[in-house]
Amino acid sequence: MQIAFLLFPGFTSLDAIGPYDVLSRIPGAEAMFVSERPGPVANEVGSLSVVAEGALGDASSPDILVVPGGPGTRRLLEHAPVLDWLRHTHERTSWTTSVCTGSLLLAAAGILEGLPAATHWLARDLLASLGAQPVPERVVVEGKIVTAAGVSSGIDMALLLVQRMLGDEAAQAIQLAIEYDPQPPFDSGSPEKAPPEIVSAVRSRAAAAL
Repeated sequence: MQIAFLLFPGFTSLDAIGPYDVLSRIPGAEAMFVSERPGPVANEVGSLSVVAEGALGDASSPDILVVPGGPGTRRLLEHAPVLDWLRHTHERTSWTTSVCTGSLLLAAAGILEGLPAATHWLARDLLASLGAQPVPERVVVEGKIVTAAGVSSGIDMALLLVQRMLGDEAAQAIQLAIEYDPQPPFDSGSPEKAPPEIVSAVRSRAAAAL
């Protein structure tokens, strides 16, 4: 089973590494990081790089496609080489997935046209403008397309994928192996739960960064 993780300059590290740490534990899995050009690809901060082992064409028929998000997605919304590859690859996958604003790229490629999908809460309006129907859910399954909300939800998405493919016990075993037992000190992980002043502050910082 080949699992292709798309990398691009400005991706969010956990968007890719969270699902990787889950999906790479599937027996027989061949996890592969790909980008337009092989080599190190810097994350959104620029202080961490992940090595793309191959170019896009080296993973034209993966069983699972994982598209992370990050500020770098904005530069690819009209970038034909990546969008064409996504369309072509989606036709051959068993599962096409995204984390955070990775769904923007799927939408820009026409894969999410008219479909409900998750993304980072700050990107819901942009996702809608690209033809999808953003919903405030952590993970959304539409046929073989699975989209996850912001950053940390990629782990939930990957565990759900394992459950769909291999059953409850396999997913629970991987969850235990990585000791995924989140107990955050605050219940402010979504705009629906966070205090209004926190939502406003994060929205302002994000707008300034963009």
